Amino acid sequence: MTAYVGQSSKTIQIQGHNGDMIDAYVATPDGDGPFPGVLVIHHMPGWDEWSTEVVRRFAGHGYQAICPNIHHRGGEGTFEEVVAKVRGAGGTPDVQVIADLQASVDWLNAAANTTGKVGIIGFCSGGRIVYMGSAKLNNIDAAVNCWGGNVVVPPGSISDAQPQAVFDMTPDIKVPMLGIFGNDDKNPAPEHVDAMDAELTKHCKEHEFHRYDGAGHGFFGWERNGYRQEQAGAAWGEVWTFYAKHIGVGNTAAAGPR
Repeated sequence: MTAYVGQSSKTIQIQGHNGDMIDAYVATPDGDGPFPGVLVIHHMPGWDEWSTEVVRRFAGHGYQAICPNIHHRGGEGTFEEVVAKVRGAGGTPDVQVIADLQASVDWLNAAANTTGKVGIIGFCSGGRIVYMGSAKLNNIDAAVNCWGGNVVVPPGSISDAQPQAVFDMTPDIKVPMLGIFGNDDKNPAPEHVDAMDAELTKHCKEHEFHRYDGAGHGFFGWERNGYRQEQAGAAWGEVWTFYAKHIGVGNTAAAGPR
C-alpha cells in the first residue's frame, strides 16, 4: 500500500458526554480526499504518545483519524497518575465512553473531505470498547479489536461503571470485526479468544480473528519490551486489508450507501 507522506495533525476539542468538551487528537492526509475515517481508541495507559503516533500512521496511509482522550475527566497529571484516578473511580463509565466515541464518529462524518465510511480500532481496554462500540455506536462500518481484555469476564465483575459484560452485547453487533491477538496473552487468554470467536459465530456475525505465536499483550507497542516486529508487521497487514475491504483504501475509496 502506498503511504501518503504529507499530513497535518493537531489537538482539537469535541463535545462529548453530558456536553463536556474533551481533547481529541486528529490527523488528516494532504489533498482534497475524500478520505475514509478511523476512530482510534487508546489503551488503558492513556492518551499517550504511542496513541497519537497510531493516529498519524493512519493519516500516512490516507485515512483521516481521530483519537479522543476518554480519560480527559481524570484531570491533570502524568499518564500514570490519571490512570490511577480512573482506576480508583472504578473505571470510566461505559455510557460516558460511548457518548465520547459517538462524538468522534460524528466529527469524522461531518468533515468536508469524508467518504462517509468509518472504521474503529482499539487496543487493550480499547479493544474491549471496540467490542462494545460495535454494538452501540451509530454510523460505523468496520471494527478492529486488538487484544481487547475483559470482554469475557467472570461472574461478579459487573460494576456501576460497567454494568453489562460486553460479551453479552454480541447479538447487537452491527459491523464486521477483525480480531488481533497474541497467543501468549493472559487477558484475553486464548480460551477467551475462543469464546469470542464461538459467540460471534453463534450469532452469525461477520468476523475474522488472527492469532500470533510468540506474541503477548500489546505486541504492536514498538517502545515496549513486548514488541514483536514480525508478528506486528503481519498483523498491521491484516488491518490494512480489512479496512480496504470494508471502508476503502486511503483517499481512493468512493463513498457508498450504508
